[in-house]
Amino acid sequence: MSSPSHLHLEAKFKLLDILNLAVSNKASDIHLGDFVCPCIRWNGNLVFVSEHPFEKGQTLEMLKDYVSAEEIEKFKRELELDCSFGVKGVGRFRVNVFQQRGAVGCAIRALPFEPLTFDQIGFPKPIADYLISKPTGLILVTGATGSGKTTTLATIIDYINESENCYIVTIEDPIEFIFKNKKSMINQREVGSDTHSFNESLKHVLRQDPDVILVGEMRDLETIQIALNVAETGHLVFATLHTPDAIQSINRIIDVFPPDQQQQVRIQFSFVLQAVISQQLLPKTGGGLALATEILLANPSVRAMIRESKSHQIYSILQTSTRDGMRTMNMSLADLVKSGTIGKDVALTRCMDIAEFERLFQDKTK
Repeated sequence: MSSPSHLHLEAKFKLLDILNLAVSNKASDIHLGDFVCPCIRWNGNLVFVSEHPFEKGQTLEMLKDYVSAEEIEKFKRELELDCSFGVKGVGRFRVNVFQQRGAVGCAIRALPFEPLTFDQIGFPKPIADYLISKPTGLILVTGATGSGKTTTLATIIDYINESENCYIVTIEDPIEFIFKNKKSMINQREVGSDTHSFNESLKHVLRQDPDVILVGEMRDLETIQIALNVAETGHLVFATLHTPDAIQSINRIIDVFPPDQQQQVRIQFSFVLQAVISQQLLPKTGGGLALATEILLANPSVRAMIRESKSHQIYSILQTSTRDGMRTMNMSLADLVKSGTIGKDVALTRCMDIAEFERLFQDKTK
């Protein structure tokens, strides 16, 4: 239960105290729950910030100052709640409230007030310039929960906002980053309060004259189908998937459809896909998190392999197209180790092919 002294709260604290503690120490998440001690995720590890477990009902009581009465009632009905809130001078926070063994639990993700820059998140700006140069198509940002997908997309959307005169519609669950209109106009719709679902919102979005559409998550067949159709009709669509790499992302899109539709979907998908960016966040040497990215850009060879059901061969294109900006996850990990950003032991726990990583690492250190 021990933790560094600067990560320790007094016995009686308010939610604002733990929010301030998390933000000031650059913690990514806060975990609260009835009958358990509160903790934060600091430098990638869970750290307890108090030795005093919450009492029954304390978690929900703490949230009442930040979550609306309607949302509390929704949680009591559905036993699940996703929402977000902001605290002036502290930051914005995404909240998931749940029930476990009859008690209330809560996970809170700390978010910046405004989108970050590409340098701050470690995303290659030339790739962002390439992506936003595409007038139409589908761009996927993929990775596990907590891999920074929302942050990357927010940075890209804000970059479009700063540099292009266009109309952007986002569909999110919940809204995390709040955008201010710059050169573009941005409307943000939250599932649950502004629209009933991702697919319902997507069905009507074309009547709203958008140039760029952000779909917070493609969760089901109908949402994926509509997103493909929207991308096909002359719009630039950004979306996320919970898939670990480019090849599995491509297979997920196709496999969600019935077998008799999959060849048609392969053809449609091959034409609309522009890029797949797969991400991981890893603990930095000395503290903080580093972004590793696998980057697949849809060139004619990639499109042909999707159409011909040869997605397993796409990895060879990733390996041999570095001059075009593509790279495998192992390449990104090897670069981070070589620069001293992360330790080699960390990279080895995250790489998909240890032998390939070792070869890449040796090549980069020669």
